[in-house]
Amino acid sequence: MITTKPTLFLKIEDLIKSLNTETISSERKTVLQPLTDFIQSKVSGNQEIRINFICTHNSRRSHLSQVWAQTMANYFNIKNVFCYSGGTESTALFPMVAETLQNSGFQINTISKNENPIYSIKYADNEHPIIGFSKKLDDDFNPKSEFVAIMTCDSANEACPFVPGAKKRIPITFEDPKAFDNTPQQAEKYNERSLQIATELFYVFSQINS
Repeated sequence: MITTKPTLFLKIEDLIKSLNTETISSERKTVLQPLTDFIQSKVSGNQEIRINFICTHNSRRSHLSQVWAQTMANYFNIKNVFCYSGGTESTALFPMVAETLQNSGFQINTISKNENPIYSIKYADNEHPIIGFSKKLDDDFNPKSEFVAIMTCDSANEACPFVPGAKKRIPITFEDPKAFDNTPQQAEKYNERSLQIATELFYVFSQINS
């Protein structure tokens, strides 16, 4: 049976094609390598790949990472990849994150409006949407075992030396765009962080031999 490559929304596909992995330093590539190795081992063993991106509040960086990782797996046609996100505590997905993703071509719909809104985030017509909302890392929405925990912020990395159920725990931390909230640079800095995460996850998935 021939499997065809899924089609992403055109704006997302164009953005991905514009990413430049030469902006990633050799030191940073070393930081990313354990995630590449984990994914490759699962692909080689024909096993499901579960990746849980963890940050303190599950409001910004962990969501951007979850969404871009799922999108990159789709872009490179790597099957059985399931991406999640969680926090050491739950707050709310910050609206600027949803806006940044929407500006990048994702289709965002608000399913529920409350203190912790629930978003449907789509990257392709024929793929399940990612359900975005803030949750603790052990929420029932997340896997209980057989996953890799990616620590996307220093405070969560320090607060969680052990993540229950994780096969592996890998710190891949990003600077928090929250520092620019309510400033003239807010949109620019959120987009900058989103593009960094997209570029690095593009690099990771581009290394996988399927």
